[in-house]
Amino acid sequence: MPTSDQLAAPALDLTRIRSQFPSLSQSVNGRPAVFLDGPGGTQLPQRVIDAISNYLRHDNANTGGAYTTSRRTDAMISEARAAMADFLHCAAEEVIFGPNMTTLTFAMSRAIGRELKPGDEILLTRLDHDANVSPWLLMAEDRGVTVRWVDFRDEDCTLDMQDLASKLNKNTKLVAVGYASNAVGTINPVKEIIRLAHRAGALAYIDAVHYGPHGLIDVAALDCDFLACSTYKFFGPHMGVLYGKREHLQRIPPYKVRPNTNAIPNCWEWGTLNHECIAGITACVEYIASLGGSMPQHSGAAKSGNSGRRAAIESAYAAIHEHERILLKRMASGLKQIPGLKIYGITDPARFDQRCATFAVRIDGFTPLELATQLGERGFFTWDGNYYAISVTEHFDVEKSGGFLRIGLVHYNTVEEVDAFLSALREIAGR
Repeated sequence: MPTSDQLAAPALDLTRIRSQFPSLSQSVNGRPAVFLDGPGGTQLPQRVIDAISNYLRHDNANTGGAYTTSRRTDAMISEARAAMADFLHCAAEEVIFGPNMTTLTFAMSRAIGRELKPGDEILLTRLDHDANVSPWLLMAEDRGVTVRWVDFRDEDCTLDMQDLASKLNKNTKLVAVGYASNAVGTINPVKEIIRLAHRAGALAYIDAVHYGPHGLIDVAALDCDFLACSTYKFFGPHMGVLYGKREHLQRIPPYKVRPNTNAIPNCWEWGTLNHECIAGITACVEYIASLGGSMPQHSGAAKSGNSGRRAAIESAYAAIHEHERILLKRMASGLKQIPGLKIYGITDPARFDQRCATFAVRIDGFTPLELATQLGERGFFTWDGNYYAISVTEHFDVEKSGGFLRIGLVHYNTVEEVDAFLSALREIAGR
């Protein structure tokens, strides 16, 4: 299967794209709102909003009933599962829905922990969001499992792959790693990490939450055992999605209520799911596919393996990659020109294929909160703090002084917005 970089990228029509996002037309203190908060959650296109409200208006019911709205709800969930299967490139029965990536990871860590014992080891990284750290730490504490850590390089915030390889051994049972850092934007070499984990006989659990809006996900090509993501990070509703290889989902016993089925994937989904948000997931995937130049065809409860939709998704991410590369270079170049500003992460344009358009910065004489507040008053939405990547802020000894200012670009951002932001930041910094 070709990657997004191998496909001809259609040019993004930013005027048309932005017109689909109602929130982008807002203003703050008479200035246009500029959403640079994508790493904390992206905005939603109208079709996703409509899908959620239409479900509540017409089909609101629980599943498994012998009546129309319940049957339509069953069909809607099946369609959303098929859509996410095309998005991830897997089988529909390998797609699990849940409240968020964190909750799903806690549940899976608890189930996987049943197989582990004292003397077993798991490998975590200092670069990860804590949602892919704390669930494993707590499981290890409960089961007497040893935790080993992979460090990262200060100069460019990339994982030390030699350190990772040296800590894999016959006792390693699981490697948990992020696809991309939500703090500093580093894209990790996850395919190589998965290969090394499997060579050691370990499972590979990938957190793709931050990578989702920026790059094509292909679990078949990666050969990962598990991959978790959150649709609200790529233009969808507040939901979590977990991919698991069929063999693992069937072998590992889930924690569940007794009446629940033993069939996958439903045995991993307990309680009543958030049906209205699941309805928005199909619309979210269809929005992304539309950026690839074609729209998937509706056919009720769609079947997984829709090659046309998958091809459109691949083409869409090729286009997203090209546009974000322009924004990335523009932002990096402008930030470098501000005296007293430090960028954490890769700054060499020749290596920008190893990072996404997410920047963590600090400016001498200002706390990140001061910067975010003054930017917010000018209509620029950014984040300050640690973003739950607390190992990163502790590593750089900035946790107690406010962490970083995080600037996140996605495909609906424009060059004009980048230039306006840089001008505002220079004005605030007085430089």
